[in-house]
Amino acid sequence: MDKQVMDPRGSLELLHRIEDSASGLKGVIAIHTTALGPAAGGCRLWTYDGDEAMEIDAARLARGMSYKNALAGLPFGGGKAVLRRPSGAFDRQALFRAFGRAVAGLDGRYVTAEDVGTGVADMQAVRAVTGHVAGLEAAPGRAGGDPSPWTALGIFKSMQAAAQLVFGSDLKGLRVAVQGAGNVGSGLCRLLSEAGAKLIVADIDAARARALADKYGARYAFADEILEAEADILAPCALGAVLNDRTISRLNARLVCGGANNQLATDADGVVLLERGIAFVPDYVANAGGIINVAAEYMGETTAQVEQRIGRIGARVTAILGQAARERRPSHEVADEMAQRIIATARQAA
Repeated sequence: MDKQVMDPRGSLELLHRIEDSASGLKGVIAIHTTALGPAAGGCRLWTYDGDEAMEIDAARLARGMSYKNALAGLPFGGGKAVLRRPSGAFDRQALFRAFGRAVAGLDGRYVTAEDVGTGVADMQAVRAVTGHVAGLEAAPGRAGGDPSPWTALGIFKSMQAAAQLVFGSDLKGLRVAVQGAGNVGSGLCRLLSEAGAKLIVADIDAARARALADKYGARYAFADEILEAEADILAPCALGAVLNDRTISRLNARLVCGGANNQLATDADGVVLLERGIAFVPDYVANAGGIINVAAEYMGETTAQVEQRIGRIGARVTAILGQAARERRPSHEVADEMAQRIIATARQAA
């Protein structure tokens, strides 16, 4: 069943509900806009309290993908698939083949890839039934494979640019608190360590965080204390809504730049960051490296072309933070307006 819904910040073109009792599949595919091209965005497998929570998450993520793709200069709109993880044991291959059939039923309107809780093997199962998928194994010299290293690289480039504006320096010697020790967080830690940053690491999986801290000579922090760590930069690389009316007052960092999607719980939280003098790199700007790689794979491009696009993220961050500082406005509002203009222009040209 399809319907048009409102997410917290605007309407969707489509919310496509999907269900397959044989495999245990239940979820939604949210399409925010196809003004720039097919809606592109990953597939998330997660535990949700109910259908409403799942739909709201999908809608917010799809909107973020629209803005991310627009600002990255990609010929894609924004979409997201969100699947509820079945309780108990389940056949992943069967579940993702069923999901692939749902993607195929949209006739190219949506292109999927990995996201939280999914990986290359899952996308290979999707590929068995539809060509509208990326994030597969990469051929030599070609874009593809796990997008998380590219996501980490884009965050690193964003952080470099933001640090020059906020601290007037590179990252060497700056204290960076990384929340989340998964693929993106660990990749970011490697880059930061090579750049000479001092790391503080936390994750809900304490063993994983401790192992990452040991690997890079970082300080381990408990998951519930990382937000108030004595750090120059906070890098949220776990789940969203981490910046909210309960947490912002606890921050000691002067800059927030990370990979988690939808870091602001509400638009008002971006205003509070501004009032506290904390610079914020909008998440969909910083974490665009992954979708840049996914899009390049789908378009048959090379890793060199991916690197070129990711290399432009830093200049984008400089422009957004610079305008926000001059106008004394929240950076997410500036970035939103830039993306909205790109999408509106595409609609007018259609």
